[in-house]
Amino acid sequence: QVQLVESGGGLVQAGGSLRLSCAASGRTFSSSAMGWFRQAPGKDREFVGVIRWNGGSTYYADSVKGRFTISRDNAKNTVYLQMNSLKPEDTAVYYCARSDSGVSYPIFVRQYTYWGQGTQVTVSS
Repeated sequence: QVQLVESGGGLVQAGGSLRLSCAASGRTFSSSAMGWFRQAPGKDREFVGVIRWNGGSTYYADSVKGRFTISRDNAKNTVYLQMNSLKPEDTAVYYCARSDSGVSYPIFVRQYTYWGQGTQVTVSS
């Protein structure tokens, strides 16, 4: 059974940084991809970025490109989202998710099977 547990959210001032972690349990596949999404109140869940488990290549939404970085530690089965230069509009609940769809860089919610419980990130102005 696959479980994803996020941690690292919190309150930060604009311009600050946070690092989110997503600890994964259960078997991973070479075609798996780990994505990060976020959801602000009253809005749809939004793609942030994705990393391929095998190889570590990444793809980001334009809104976070250059500010956010996704990495992974295979030995720990953990994926990270480093968020720098945070803006108030980055405030949301952040979710990690796993896709076994085989798509190189899945960006749609429907392409992900497993989801974490989410962690709140609040950026004050």
